[in-house]
Amino acid sequence: MFAKPVSEIDVQALSEKLQSNEEFVLLDVREGWELERARIADKRLAHAPLSQLSAGEMPVLPRPARGQERSVYVICHHGVRSANVTRWLSAQGWRNVFSVRGGIDEYARKVDQSVGMY
Repeated sequence: MFAKPVSEIDVQALSEKLQSNEEFVLLDVREGWELERARIADKRLAHAPLSQLSAGEMPVLPRPARGQERSVYVICHHGVRSANVTRWLSAQGWRNVFSVRGGIDEYARKVDQSVGMY
């Protein structure tokens, strides 16, 4: 009846992760035009628009070998799409997957205004 709760990370905690040397994936599920307007510049960023995700396929996020899993932080504009993708990835057996609460909009407002807002 109700959707399963999603593991989340807030934008301040994400900012700390981005400043670390930790290996993880920041998965941006916004559309290409959204990425052009506001983006977090980081080598760990992977882009997979929600509109292109199909059943079980996510080429930018290959399934790691057991024991080599990295955390995946899923981000969108406000946190709705990222929560859905996080829920889907968890159902597919992914572990350590978190939705960025408030999305890029909250990140731009609270962490880094240079990211831009739309």
